[in-house]
Amino acid sequence: MNRKAIVFTLGCRLNSADSALLVSRLTEAGYEVSESAENVALIIVNSCTVTAEAARKSRQMVRKFRSMHPEAVIVVTGCSAELDREAFLADSAADVVLTNPEKRSLPELVGEFLAGHAGLGGALKSMQQPVTPFRENAFGSFPFRSRAFLKIQEGCGNFCSYCIVPYARGPERSRAFDEVLADCRKAVEAGFPELVLTGVNICAYSDSGRDLGALVHEIARIDGEFRIRLSSTEPAPGNRSLLDVMSSEPKVCRFLHLALQNGSDRILAAMNRHYTTAEYADFVRAARERIPGIHLGSDLIVGFPGETEEDFAESCRFVESMEFANLHIFTYSPRAGTPAAALPGRIPPDVAKERHKRLEVIAAESKRRFIAGLYGQKLPVIFERIDSDGMARGWSDNYVELRVPADEVPLDRIVPVEATAENTASNLV
Repeated sequence: MNRKAIVFTLGCRLNSADSALLVSRLTEAGYEVSESAENVALIIVNSCTVTAEAARKSRQMVRKFRSMHPEAVIVVTGCSAELDREAFLADSAADVVLTNPEKRSLPELVGEFLAGHAGLGGALKSMQQPVTPFRENAFGSFPFRSRAFLKIQEGCGNFCSYCIVPYARGPERSRAFDEVLADCRKAVEAGFPELVLTGVNICAYSDSGRDLGALVHEIARIDGEFRIRLSSTEPAPGNRSLLDVMSSEPKVCRFLHLALQNGSDRILAAMNRHYTTAEYADFVRAARERIPGIHLGSDLIVGFPGETEEDFAESCRFVESMEFANLHIFTYSPRAGTPAAALPGRIPPDVAKERHKRLEVIAAESKRRFIAGLYGQKLPVIFERIDSDGMARGWSDNYVELRVPADEVPLDRIVPVEATAENTASNLV
């Protein structure tokens, strides 16, 4: 029997971490997990639904796989499978549609399908999951990556008015402390030079009174030459203790992606974000004081319903004052099932597009200044791949991309490299 499988991942870093767990489970079940879809018998699509467009792309990808591989068993899981199950079944492209909690039983459920059992999936819903610490009973497997994406947390309780994720991922809950440490040790033993801790809201991590700071501190005590990177975090007051750990543990990357979403307090309130711009700025000041050279990135949404030109101007002024090293700018798009989708005051597309462009200019200049401030400094860099022109490409601890001749540096190890205008130029393209 053909036991060749592929796991195709859409969406966020948490999905990448979930896919790594799926690879481990499939390997344990006797599958050969491939990087290519050629001659595969089992296709797993780990879907995304954060926007309506992401959900559409997930369904499109499943239909494409069905067309290209009519004999394969196709399983859809992830957030879009959780919320759009009927749409996938109506397409008749997927054989099995599994919710996020059902990922843990994927090999067994595939076996049941192959044994002739129909109507599988949809039994375990994320919104019904208990808030107690959970176990994956698997460890991440990363056969085609240079970095290990490790799941430490699941779910979100913020319920921002534009966001569907809490409904797809369920309540905030944390992976068992000892299992996270065991997963990290395995990744270090396997030679991964960087561990990326992921979740929906990793700042909500808590197991028996041990928070994210306590977890990071314990991971940093693992023997080996590696570093720890935190995925997106929230600007919550409790995060101050995290700065203590980041400033005292050399293995922790000088990097925080601190979601802002808007620089107007009025719009933040409409978004149901749980802070003001003043509170956000206070945290940023503390981070820069404690951790020199820290890369502070963020997410911004333009064109939220009811955003006036005055709101947008206020947001631009605030964003400029924050001097972000990197910005992900999104134009608001309504997601069915969220409160914001029913809000009045929809921004015309041409206005939203123009605002997006104005923020891009601010972001580019802010990024340029951050990188220029690093010239002449030695940065710890992990080079991950070699381009066709013979240049090695890698990332510093504070998330600046460097390109140097491949014969000058090893791959997949932390090496000190002096930042210059030449070797950081790719950041500004």
